[in-house]
Amino acid sequence: MTAGKKIGLVLEGGGMRGLYTAGVLDIMMDHGFMPDVICGTSAGVTFGVNLPSGQRGRVLRYNCKYVGRRDYVSFWSYLTTGNVVNTEFAYDKLPRVLDPFDNDAFKASGVEFYATATNVLTGKAEYMLLSDPDRQMDVIRASASLPFLSEMVNIDGIPYLDGGVSDNIPLDKCISTGCDRIVVILTRTATDCHSENLDRLCRVFYPKRKEFLETCAHRSENYDRRIAQISQLEKEGKIFVIRPSRLEKVGRLEKDAKRLKALYDLGVEDSLSLWNSLEEYLR
Repeated sequence: MTAGKKIGLVLEGGGMRGLYTAGVLDIMMDHGFMPDVICGTSAGVTFGVNLPSGQRGRVLRYNCKYVGRRDYVSFWSYLTTGNVVNTEFAYDKLPRVLDPFDNDAFKASGVEFYATATNVLTGKAEYMLLSDPDRQMDVIRASASLPFLSEMVNIDGIPYLDGGVSDNIPLDKCISTGCDRIVVILTRTATDCHSENLDRLCRVFYPKRKEFLETCAHRSENYDRRIAQISQLEKEGKIFVIRPSRLEKVGRLEKDAKRLKALYDLGVEDSLSLWNSLEEYLR
């Protein structure tokens, strides 16, 4: 299906809306699809790493099982640790003990995986190569550390926050790697494709981070510009886009396991309905 072509996969962020992506990725695993390059942001990273590791169903399983715990995703965690997504549970206990991530399989996959994070000093997106997720857990955490709901993650002395602030859909990065075919998985419907405005809260929480504030101020327009780019490239047949075909009410920090399962099921449904078209595009 992909012989002789370099295949890229772009994964949008979106918190728990990433359960849609998880459904699509599981169908990709069922069909033996493995890209050469993955560029993800936030949930696109935390959930997307399960494709190279070949762990079908893992994202749905652990989220539905543990989403109700206050030591996973909760304002209790935020009040007691400064992180709405509990660092110890989500990035240590869960992937290493409760539902182990297959780090060896990820490394053996040969996939070039880039995690997007926002450099708080410059306000710019940085694309960090994930070669060993278990040892680079801070990179994964940085990509998904929501502004004002998470502490900044320091890597080599530099503070980072959620990649979605600067580049929630890292398409240009994927293009720059020289891919011949690019598949983009979005977490919003075609009629619900406007990002949240973070400008006001960022000015309250990060008053001295001028470059970061500048990025926050233009986040919505940059996101809209990206969506317009995606729509144009899709029309030209240069990329293949999979997005929710209908709106499922799932919040970024959704706690209802039934809603998460419904969104996952929609990802499965949409990807199956598009699979023949996807195969044709990849030829």
